[in-house]
This record gives sequence, structure tokens and C-alpha cells, in this order.
Amino acid sequence: MAGKGWQDLKQQVEGTAQEAVTATGAAAQQVVDQAAEAGQKAMDQVAKTTQETVDKTANQASETFSGFGKKLGLLK
Repeated sequence: MAGKGWQDLKQQVEGTAQEAVTATGAAAQQVVDQAAEAGQKAMDQVAKTTQETVDKTANQASETFSGFGKKLGLLK
């Protein structure tokens, strides 16, 4: 009878350990997913900011050249 009790206890301990491993794995995966999402958001923001900077620079250059053209009488 005592052997049966130990076997049950062993199974309970093994089950609890497996649940802990599964929960830890799920938590670790969640952390990885959140980090990946944050990284993607940061890259999206960098791309957006870079594009805005390029657009502003291109507009400023266009306005500058247009101004030179008007001063030189090449543009109306």
C-alpha cells in the first residue's frame, strides 16, 4: 500500500513539474513575441522618420533650385 502512495506522489510531482515547465515556456515565448513586436514598431518608426526627412530635404532642395532659377531668369 505504501508503494502505491509513493507512486501517486511521484506522479503528482512529475505532473506539477511538467506544468511549471509548460508555463515557463509560454511566458518566455510571450516575452520574445513582445520584444519582436517592439522591435518592429521601432523599425517602422525609423523608416517613417527617414522618409519624412528625405521628403522635406527634397522639397527644400526643389524650392532652393527654383529660387535660383527665378533669380537667374530661367524660371518664371
